[in-house]
Amino acid sequence: MTHQPCPVGALPLASGVTRFRLWAPSALAGLALEVEGHPPIRLRPDADGYVQADVDCPPGARYRYRLDTGIAVPDPASRLQDGDVHGDSIVVAPDAYPWRHPDWAGRPWEESVLYETHVGLEGGFAGLEARLPELAALGITLLELMPIADFPGPRNWGYDGVLPYAPDTAYGTPDELKRLIDAAHGLGMGVMLDVVYNHFGPDGNYLSSYAAPFFRRDIRTPWGDAIDFRQPAVSQFFKDNAVYWLTEYRFDGLRLDAVHAIAGPEWLLELAADVRRRVPAARRAHLVVENDDNRASLLRGDYDAQWNDDAHHVLHRLLTGETQGYYADYADRPAQALARCLAEGWLYQGQVSRYRGGQPRGEPSAGLPPTAFVLFLQNHDQTGNRALGERLAGLVDGPDRLRAAVALQLLAPQIPLIFMGEERGSRTPFLYFTSHADPALAQAVREGRQREFSRFAAFSDAASRLPDPNDPATYDASRPSPGEDAQAWMRDYAALLRLRARLIAPRLAGAASLGACAMGGHAVFARWELADGARLSVYANLGPRRQPVPAPLLPGADPRAALLFESRPGGCDALARGGLGGDTTVWLLEEAA
Repeated sequence: MTHQPCPVGALPLASGVTRFRLWAPSALAGLALEVEGHPPIRLRPDADGYVQADVDCPPGARYRYRLDTGIAVPDPASRLQDGDVHGDSIVVAPDAYPWRHPDWAGRPWEESVLYETHVGLEGGFAGLEARLPELAALGITLLELMPIADFPGPRNWGYDGVLPYAPDTAYGTPDELKRLIDAAHGLGMGVMLDVVYNHFGPDGNYLSSYAAPFFRRDIRTPWGDAIDFRQPAVSQFFKDNAVYWLTEYRFDGLRLDAVHAIAGPEWLLELAADVRRRVPAARRAHLVVENDDNRASLLRGDYDAQWNDDAHHVLHRLLTGETQGYYADYADRPAQALARCLAEGWLYQGQVSRYRGGQPRGEPSAGLPPTAFVLFLQNHDQTGNRALGERLAGLVDGPDRLRAAVALQLLAPQIPLIFMGEERGSRTPFLYFTSHADPALAQAVREGRQREFSRFAAFSDAASRLPDPNDPATYDASRPSPGEDAQAWMRDYAALLRLRARLIAPRLAGAASLGACAMGGHAVFARWELADGARLSVYANLGPRRQPVPAPLLPGADPRAALLFESRPGGCDALARGGLGGDTTVWLLEEAA
């Protein structure tokens, strides 16, 4: 029998009963459904390994599945848990929330200014909702939530989730999440969700005990056996999950974590096509990937963009001088590497990577629009995966250099992403944190972090004083607090984002690179033609000394007539004299004749 897509989980029907549906091909014989107020319920199996039962129970009812081994497990498609990942699942009415802005259709991708944040550190769904007016005033148009799928304990980055449909109760209720999204829409702001489809966390995943074919035994990932997307039921589980977040919760987009770890990458094309088919065309649903493989072919299809790790790594190299770990691939000629990232998107477009043992990486990306790349100076990975979670405000020598980099990022035609706290100059670390109840698992995480950082000379000392991920103090220390010059940083970010919204974003659809080049060891020049024929140019010097600008790259007679922004006073005047001051970015905008 061919599998017909049908929702899994607990779905209240118009008739008043709730339909329970589970894929359990490894436990069809002794499986029972336990619903509060009912005796154990027999489940009807079908030829595809699904079991199903219709039960007279309302939203709010607790339930679980009992295996023939005696273990009671939650529904893998649970929409809400009673407590944590090992507890009972709860029936949820999908359409009970009264949306205040039901006609919101989203904003064009070209208008996106992303703000990545951790919901728990913001005070949960309600706490983050209270911050929305401030973020909207700053110029944020698309809020990006780190994963919220139910994970073990109250503290986690979210990438240890095991119940992909259930918002974690540590952050609030489903209605509070919907109210957060609804409030954002009322302020003209979209909300994107980070989803993890490449693995499950190590604590609370019971799938292998009743659905062994969910995983492959021939391919291992850093987190265990690979998920088997060749199985129609597995493929549909995640496709339905993507559509669920975009329709029932009205998220405006999804960011797919580490898709290079998905075995069988053709499934990504199927997922995106399914989303485009099932989400109404009037709704703008943005799809973004994190992909270490730099697969440009994905971005020529149904995906909007990819996180641009290459651009981040070379900018980090220029700002800090670090060359350890993956930064080794960006140690040589960083200005040339940055120029290529500004002009073509990625540095690695098929050439070999020393860090990856001489393996080729990437596909040609020069033909993609600038908006196919998400540009960031910091994010949860690049900050939190440092030994001590340091932010750039504490790593870069002097605020002028960092301000020059921020000016480069926020006005570039690529899509900017801001990581929580950086807009206030926060120096608070963002650390790796967990809350595993199993002492053995908590110890394994500690030891793994120690091993990871002891291999790097730059972090060997830090490895000996790594914060304990499972200690609540590590979580508390990660809550961003404003820097001493927070107001100045906020003014800078707001001013740059106003310029972007007024003069750049409306002209990005159809924008194209006109090339870029290095000027010395730390400076770059790049130019783009915008959709209406205007030309946008940047001169950025992330080094301490004045950089002469070659005559062919100099602007017209009086660059001040085209000045859009200068990160330091006098930057444009110096450019008129044939040079670019140290730690300075100058943007020019020449309108079409």
